[in-house]
Amino acid sequence: MKPAPFDYHAPGSAKEAVELLAELGDGAKLIAGGQSLVPLLALRLTSFEHLVDVGRIPGLRGIEATPGRVVWIGAGTTEAAIGRSPAVAARVPLLARATPFIGHFQIRNRGTIGGSLAHADAAAEYPAVALALDAVIRTLSPRGERSIPAAEFFTGIWSTALEPDELLTGVAFRVPAGRAGFAVAEFARRPGDFAVAGAAIAIELDDRSGSAGPDAPVSRCGIGLFGLGPTPLRASAAEASVVGRAARDLTTDASARDIGHAAMAGLASIPSDLHGSAAYRQRVAASLVKTAWQRAITEAITAAPAGEPGQAHHGEAAGD
Repeated sequence: MKPAPFDYHAPGSAKEAVELLAELGDGAKLIAGGQSLVPLLALRLTSFEHLVDVGRIPGLRGIEATPGRVVWIGAGTTEAAIGRSPAVAARVPLLARATPFIGHFQIRNRGTIGGSLAHADAAAEYPAVALALDAVIRTLSPRGERSIPAAEFFTGIWSTALEPDELLTGVAFRVPAGRAGFAVAEFARRPGDFAVAGAAIAIELDDRSGSAGPDAPVSRCGIGLFGLGPTPLRASAAEASVVGRAARDLTTDASARDIGHAAMAGLASIPSDLHGSAAYRQRVAASLVKTAWQRAITEAITAAPAGEPGQAHHGEAAGD
């Protein structure tokens, strides 16, 4: 099938793009990489009178380490560019490790981080990573710029806090100051499919507490869950159960299993579909959290102190 007719617009700047959105109203839709929107248009599951292409706006692309231990990534930066970036691998490793799980390389060559976050698919990797890392989403509208914490950005099924005339311009990720560990684990029916369930975990240790090595307490923990609800989720109960505890005490198989079960506590509206029932997804997700936790806590304990070079690490799929 072919999309319904539409008018195509290619603004030269972010300012021009949001002015177009305000002028064209509800009949307009932004398009960047188009990896989610184009199939919907082609199948006529949706239609718009105007498409505003922001994929070629230079100011929306790029990766930059800014003052204050923050990495800024432009919304138009492709997933493939993120996956290739040494800066992302070194400073935002959770994002780098999640990238290979996204679709296939052809999709990553066109898909963008801004498009993934704005599309807000609850089974996608980047939204869960943004939650786990407390990312801040930057936007622009005719009223000016806005910063939206990831925790406030995802509001429902394929919906976000973006206003109709607002453009996602970039994402800011904080770089940990001390030892940290990261891991992504997911299960999909086939490589490249959306995940049946998945977990993205970020752990930081407090080396200033007076305790060193494995005795250092966990100072921060972010557990992002995907495929388990109408939006990406944060496992707040599991996070609270580990903060302040010595890392050494959290390395056992039993403690990792308990954290996996705690991550499932309070979850509601877990989807049931042809890929799996809610109960099945919950069991799979608990196991994935356990697997990712063990990798992340081990990495945090063995990581080089802040300011010293460490070894490169790579994410793995659950069961590899």
